[in-house]
Amino acid sequence: MINVHIDGQRCKGCYLCIAVCPRKSLGVAAVLNKKGVKPVEFKKGAECIGCRFCATMCPDCCIEIEKE
Repeated sequence: MINVHIDGQRCKGCYLCIAVCPRKSLGVAAVLNKKGVKPVEFKKGAECIGCRFCATMCPDCCIEIEKE
């Protein structure tokens, strides 16, 4: 099982992670964070293959992928 942890409060909304996700499992949240931007979120029902492309691409290290 793979767990995706996104720190939405630290996300600055560059959306680079969305562009590199091969499963298109990331999207833009509907609510604003404390920075005033819509952060990235993991889509409901989406699958993660654990490639870590999103975590590698994130300039602020807001994404952690954990494999069990």
